[in-house]
Amino acid sequence: MKVKLKYGVDQLLFGMKQKDVESIYGKPNKQYIDEEDNIVYVYNTSKMRLTFYDEEELRLGYITSTNENLELFDTKIIGKSWNEIHQLLQNNKLKDFETEIVDGTENYFFEDFWLFVNVDYDQVFKIEIGAVFTNQDEFDWKF
Repeated sequence: MKVKLKYGVDQLLFGMKQKDVESIYGKPNKQYIDEEDNIVYVYNTSKMRLTFYDEEELRLGYITSTNENLELFDTKIIGKSWNEIHQLLQNNKLKDFETEIVDGTENYFFEDFWLFVNVDYDQVFKIEIGAVFTNQDEFDWKF
């Protein structure tokens, strides 16, 4: 499953509606409404959570995944050491990031690409990517 920064993951593109996602992946294993009234689809086999933003006509705006087949820049990233992935990111011009540590988990945030890399015990265990904004502070939908 290829991570396409600013676009989505695999066949998923930011801006898709629920019906578009269901035509690719079928009905989710679970769905719920989060604290911001967004609809979240959970796909167990793909190990993905897809968030459809309530205030954006329920467009796909955020993807969280722990899928061990995720590839970024043609490299599998889940289970790899932070140092290895950090070097991969730097080699691909992702150099500026913010770091937050919560309960021992390190979270690295690359704002220009709306990418979070979550690391625990020096291993990448989850990534989160979101739709980015245009210069007019609107979402840059890809679908």
